[in-house]
Parts: sequence; structure tokens; C-alpha cells
Amino acid sequence: MKIFYIYTALVTKGGADRVLTEKANWLAENGYEVGIITDTQMGRPPVFPLSPKVRLINLDIDFSQEYGHILPLRIWWYYKLMRRYRQMLSACLYKERPNIVITTLGRDLDFLTKIHDGSVKLGESHIARKYSRNFHLMEQRGGIYWLMAKYGRWKQERCVRDLNGLVLLTKQDANSWRGVTQTFVIPNSLPFYPQESSCCENKKAICVGRLNEQKGYEYLLEAWSIVWHKHHDWQLNIYGSGEIKAELQKLISQNNLMDCIFIHEPTSEIIAKYQESSIYIMSSRYEGFGMVLLEAMACGIPCVSFDCPYGPSDIIHDGEDGFLVKHLDTTALAERICYLIENPEIRKEMGKNAKKNIKRYSRENVMAQWTELFNHLLLAEQPVASESSK
Repeated sequence: MKIFYIYTALVTKGGADRVLTEKANWLAENGYEVGIITDTQMGRPPVFPLSPKVRLINLDIDFSQEYGHILPLRIWWYYKLMRRYRQMLSACLYKERPNIVITTLGRDLDFLTKIHDGSVKLGESHIARKYSRNFHLMEQRGGIYWLMAKYGRWKQERCVRDLNGLVLLTKQDANSWRGVTQTFVIPNSLPFYPQESSCCENKKAICVGRLNEQKGYEYLLEAWSIVWHKHHDWQLNIYGSGEIKAELQKLISQNNLMDCIFIHEPTSEIIAKYQESSIYIMSSRYEGFGMVLLEAMACGIPCVSFDCPYGPSDIIHDGEDGFLVKHLDTTALAERICYLIENPEIRKEMGKNAKKNIKRYSRENVMAQWTELFNHLLLAEQPVASESSK
């Protein structure tokens, strides 16, 4: 079976890049012929190790050329580059003739199903429909941006409708696509499962993620301010980089939290940082899935999270291996954190439960779902019933 992924570029230390790389590597190492077609890799090496059995095909179309111009000129550049992209991607697929082509709903979605190379066209989304392509931020700006977002959503739905199927990370997100195309729910898999676990005795909490609007760090700081007034001997470590770092540092200073909240750059030793911590906290406005919850639980840490769309409610068993609290309720978030701080034996037991329960996301279990889906799509005469519609 020949499977090709289409992706912008493997150059970001983010969840989507890592997940795609790990899936491609697993498939290639288990007998599948796998390729990844990128449009703007531009000679840069993949940020995560790629198996030598995976073919990386770089079309090298510099889409950055469209930026920095007035709107009419930018539109002209966009259509010029997209025309070239369609020609090059079409030529590649007709030459390679893969059995299955998987799009991550990027630029290629606009024309992919019009390339009649004989392949099954499958979509996979790493972020919930509502927040796809940051349309929600454009809508918030209003005016012409609101209209552009509405058009973008309409066009995306029209293109998704022509796919053979769409794979989503959560049942909640799959339901949001109901009626558009057949949907399948396959979560991300554990990126690691270390032998050693946190002892859950260190007076440290941890949060990992890009410093941006999505992650709701202002709510985290507000909740931790409540926690710190009760427990001065605990500290919160945040690992991430991003556009709101200066703003967060300012908030920490204004609220006199410099001695208990520390922002660190992303680290390659994140497993050790999880293992040094005793509680994981997620304050996101929204998630596509919540990979950091899997990572923390694999290291034996109980999680306290907003019940945000989408992911935490699929991952955390409330009261067993962590806590889910009302979305954006900082008081409730602080109360559950304090409960774990004040009950060390329960904290340790929840950490053990987290380590055990998260095994259901093992790579073997998740990839078995992918290979079963591939086989069904290729061999079944009728479309297989989607998980969300059963």
C-alpha cells in the first residue's frame, strides 16, 4: 500500500509536525510505502527525525512571496503561487500513483479532489472545526475579515464534502462535521511512555505549550495567584515560547508572582521536567486534542484542566486520574489544584491511575485503527460506517 501525506513543511516544533512524522515513520517501518509532499520545506531539514524509509518530496514553492504587499497585489501573488502549486502537486501524484493521499486541510484542499490520480482522498484535522485556519480570529476582527472568514469556512466545507472521509481527533469534533462527509475518530498516540514516573512529591506544577491566545495563560495566572496565597511553597513552571511572552511576564510582575511562576524556553528534556512535577495544569480556551495531557499522564502526573473544546473530556477520567472543571472558571481550577496539593496520597494515587489509563493511547493501538481504516477504504465496495455515526 502506498500512502502519501500532504503537508506545508516539517519545520515547526509543534504537535502536528511530530504526530505526522511519527505516523509516517511507523507505517514505513511496518511495510507501507510512505511519502510526505511539502510545499514550503525550502531545503530545511525536518525538525523531527524522519525514517530513511519515508520519502520527503519538496515542491519548494515560496508562499512567503505573497506577504508584505497591499491586498490586491497579495491576492495576485496568492493565485499565481496556488496555480503553480496545483500544477506541481498534480504532476507528482500522477507520477507516483499512491493508493491513499492524506491532506491536513491545508492549501491543497482547494483543488486536491480535482486531481484524478486514482487515489482515495482522506482528510485529517489536527484542530477542531471551529478554530480551523484561525477563522475565529478573523471573525472577531469584524468587517471585511468577518466576510473573508465566512467565505473561507464555506469553501473549506465544500472541499471537505468531496473527500472520501475525514479523520478527527475527538467525537465532539466529529459531530461538528456530521452531514458534511463521513467522519472517523482516531486520536493521537503517546509520543513516549517512560519507565520512570513522577513521585508526585515535589512542590511543582507544570504547563507546556505555545505562548499564545489559544492556551489561556491569563486564566492560569489568575488561578495560580489563588493557589499561591494558600500554598507559598509551591511553584508553577511554564515551558513554551510565543508571541505573548512579554505580556505574560508583565502580568506575572504586576501580580507579584515572580517568586512562584517561571517561564522557560521549550526544552528537549521535557520528560525530565514532567517527572520533576506533581500536577499538570491546562487552561486552554480550546484544543484540537491536548497532546500535553497524554505526555503528562504517561509520566504519572494527575492533570487539572478546563473542560474546553476539544479533547480533555476524552482523555481525563474526572476524579480518577485528574480533574475537569468548568470552562474558564479560574476559581474552580484553583480549588482542584489546591485539593491535590492538600491531599498528597490522593495526588499520588491519581498519578498512578493516569499512568495506567493512558496506555489506551499507545502507538500500537492507535496505528491499528489507521491501518484498519486504510484497508476498509481501499477494499470495501461501500463506504465504511463512521465511528461517530454508529
